[in-house]
Amino acid sequence: MPVVTATAISKPMPVGIAAVGAAEAISTVQVRSQVSGRLAKVHFEEGQEVEAGQVLFTIDPAPFQVALDQANAILARDTAQAQNADAQVARLKNLLDRGLIAREQYDTLVATAAALKATTDADRAAVTSAKINLQYTTITAPAAGRTGALQAHVGDLIEDNGPSPLVVLNQMAPIYVTFSVPGKPLDGIRRFQRAGPLKVTARLTGVTDAEPATGRLTFVDNSVDAQTGTIRLKATFQNGNRNLWPGQFVDVSLLLTTEPHAVVVPSLAVQAGQQGPFVFVIDAQSQAEMRPVTVARIEGDESVIASGITPGEVVVTDGQLRLTPGVQVAPRGPARASAAGGSL
Repeated sequence: MPVVTATAISKPMPVGIAAVGAAEAISTVQVRSQVSGRLAKVHFEEGQEVEAGQVLFTIDPAPFQVALDQANAILARDTAQAQNADAQVARLKNLLDRGLIAREQYDTLVATAAALKATTDADRAAVTSAKINLQYTTITAPAAGRTGALQAHVGDLIEDNGPSPLVVLNQMAPIYVTFSVPGKPLDGIRRFQRAGPLKVTARLTGVTDAEPATGRLTFVDNSVDAQTGTIRLKATFQNGNRNLWPGQFVDVSLLLTTEPHAVVVPSLAVQAGQQGPFVFVIDAQSQAEMRPVTVARIEGDESVIASGITPGEVVVTDGQLRLTPGVQVAPRGPARASAAGGSL
C-alpha cells in the first residue's frame, strides 16, 4: 500500500497559551477647545502623525486679545486710583496725628484705599484669566499619536468643551494587545513571569504569511472573571512599523517556556479514533501498526506527542484511510523528518 511517511524527532518546542486578542491604543485623547470662538486654522492633515506639543488648531484670537487689552486698561485705572488713595491716607495720617481732622474721616479714607487695593487684585486675576484664554486659542497635541477624522473645519463656531471632540488622537507606538486566557494556568503564568519577562507574539487574524509582531507581557488583571472563568492580560508591542492598529483582532501566543526534548510529528499523522487519537507506525518489516498516542499540544502544523511515540519512529502522514494494522506498505520516497524549529 503506497503511503507518505515522516520520522518522529526530538527537538525544542515552545510551551505557550494561544488566545484571540485585540490591539488597543495605550493613549486615546479627545481634543476639545477650552474657549469658544471661530476656528481660524487647522495645522494638520487627517491621519497625520503628530508630536506632543504640536499645534493642531487656532481659534480666532482677536476677541481674546481685545479682552486682555481691556483687562490691562482696567488694572491700570484702578492701580492709579489705589495709589492716589494711599497718598491721601499718608497725608491725612499727619493731620490726624496733629488733631486737625476727625478720626471718622481718616477711617473712611483708609477703607476706601483698602477697597481699591482689593479691586486691583481682582483686576490682576482678570488679566491672568484673559492671558490664559488667549493662550487657549492655540490648541496643541497633549500627546504624540495619529490623528483621526477631523470633526470641525475652518470657519466653524467652536464651543468650549463641546459635546464632540475636534479630533481624536490614538497613540500607535507602543501599543497594547489585550487578550483573555483561562484562569487555570494563572499560577504558571505568574511563576514564569517572576523568572523574567514573558514573550508574546501577535499576528493579524486570518493573515498567515505575515511576520508576527513580538512584545512582552506587561499586565495581569487582579481578578478572574467569575462568569467566564478567564483573566485579562495585556502585552506591550513597540509597533514601530505600525502593523498593529487599534481595534484589530489578532491571534496571540503567550510563550511560557521551551520544552527542550519534545517528541514531534507532523499533525497530518495524527488521526482521530473511537478510543482517541492514534498514528500508524511503520515497523522494520514495513508493516503498519496502529498506535494510540497522547497529544500534548499542537504548534502550527506539528503535534507534540506526550506518549505513544519515540524519536526515530516512522509514521504515516498520507494514505491512512487505506491502511489496516499489519498491512504491508510501500513509502513513496524516503521517510522525511518534520521541519526543524518550533514556532508559536
